[in-house]
Amino acid sequence: MKLQDRIAIVTGGAGGIGRAIAERYLAEGARVVVADIDQNTIDKTVSDLQQTHDHTRILGQHLDVCDRASIAQLVATVKEVWGGIDILVNNAAVFNMAPVLEVTEESYDHQFNVNVKGLFFTLQAVARVMKESGRGGKIINISSQAGRRGEALVSMYCASKAAVISLTQSCGLDLIKYGINVNGIAPGVVDTPMWEEVDALFARYENRPRGEKKRLVGEAVPFGRMGRPEDHTGAAVFLASDDSEYVVSQTLNVDGGNWMS
Repeated sequence: MKLQDRIAIVTGGAGGIGRAIAERYLAEGARVVVADIDQNTIDKTVSDLQQTHDHTRILGQHLDVCDRASIAQLVATVKEVWGGIDILVNNAAVFNMAPVLEVTEESYDHQFNVNVKGLFFTLQAVARVMKESGRGGKIINISSQAGRRGEALVSMYCASKAAVISLTQSCGLDLIKYGINVNGIAPGVVDTPMWEEVDALFARYENRPRGEKKRLVGEAVPFGRMGRPEDHTGAAVFLASDDSEYVVSQTLNVDGGNWMS
């Protein structure tokens, strides 16, 4: 097992890609903190994971990445319970879309507060713990193929995910001297419950029937289908393990061939 006894925090860990990574990390021997904003979803996910994994290796923790006090509480709790942090997966994110002329300040602020500001200050708080421990660590930021290019209806989300790629580069260069590897994963189109909301927005703005956009984007993936949450767990294990010791400031495309960079 590649992550035996390592302590991992997965933000947005109660669903989608975050939950899949949390489950894979448990299978690889890690102790995992499922951190998310909705307590009911956390409780359900933790209960489900405890059916197949040692309950003493799973911790559910409320986290609002927009609240610095909430981030500090998460870090303090993990240090108190398990004594340190070895891995952070910065996965918590939100999505919205609108034509450029209809983007609101509220939508702009919400996406950047969660996807960029929240990600950065979670990274900072965890990196301080990793530095103090003297044993380094692995930080994995979840970006998106949307951060590699512009999309007409998705300007703010694309910009926020481009910022994640840039932060991954800068933070990786700054923190590697402490033995902290910062890297990222850029998923493509992923079949999660959030895609129902995304599909509804495309139906509204592109005047499509519900379900058509989801079908079309899946067909356009060279691999032949949309991604699934579990498709991203191999990269997440690699970037959290000793196998990636010499990988610094990189964002891996895990998108079925949708984007090349």
